Amino acid sequence: MSKPIIAGNSPVPIELEEGKTYAFCTCGHSETQPFCDGKHAGSGMAPKVFKAEKSEKAWLCQCKATTNAPFCDGSHKPFGDDQVGQPIP
Repeated sequence: MSKPIIAGNSPVPIELEEGKTYAFCTCGHSETQPFCDGKHAGSGMAPKVFKAEKSEKAWLCQCKATTNAPFCDGSHKPFGDDQVGQPIP
């Protein structure tokens, strides 16, 4: 797999806990979106591991096209429902 797949065309709200470490899915194949479940194995891709700086509600990307991973930057806006499950363009 050379490009991640679009797991969803809208961000997902997540309550982050200060100091907790998270593994954000970057391949789009995880069944526990937006978090990694290891489905990237053998793809050459890896999760983006990050530590929450504060406890807060955050909008995490599901389209995998964000330039600010794991956070949504609006990159999902041009993607339609028919593109979910397809590689990002």
